[in-house]
Amino acid sequence: MTEIERPDASRYGSFVARTQLLSADDVQRALRRIAHEVLERNSHDEELVIIGLQTGGVAFAKRLAQELQHIGENSVAVGALDVAFYRDDLSLNPLRDATTTSIPVDLNGRTVVLVDDVLFTGRTIRAALNALAEWGRPTSIQLVVMVDRGHRELPIRPDFVGKNLPTSHHEAILATLEGVWIGSEEKA
Repeated sequence: MTEIERPDASRYGSFVARTQLLSADDVQRALRRIAHEVLERNSHDEELVIIGLQTGGVAFAKRLAQELQHIGENSVAVGALDVAFYRDDLSLNPLRDATTTSIPVDLNGRTVVLVDDVLFTGRTIRAALNALAEWGRPTSIQLVVMVDRGHRELPIRPDFVGKNLPTSHHEAILATLEGVWIGSEEKA
């Protein structure tokens, strides 16, 4: 097994990869396909803003915005959202260090495309929806995830998915621009 360190190992622990499921080229193709789907779903007069969830969704959000700009030739605002203070599991897990929230434009009347790396129980997305409500009232919020691994605990469904990868509860997924791996998470 290969051990892959996440950017802040003290925050997440170590991920021990068992198998690489998607290569960097596969991830890029999925993001290009998602960009086309986002543009097909949204009319050209809508003002899109792409917001990545800290920390896993930010890199995907930036790359998706690049793809959208390349295809549509329009500038797309990109931001980052930290949902740490909106989580419903603070009593079970200590509060992690907060990361930066950066919303570059007024969300009122815009279409927000929320981007995350992996969708599992849906609780992070619920927290993100609560956090976004403090930044304005978008016309709509659409969800992009690179990997949907199932096991939803809340009625949340992504609008755009890079890859559906059913997993067991004890498995973990690491999704980055360099690829997607399945393995296990070892807490620090």
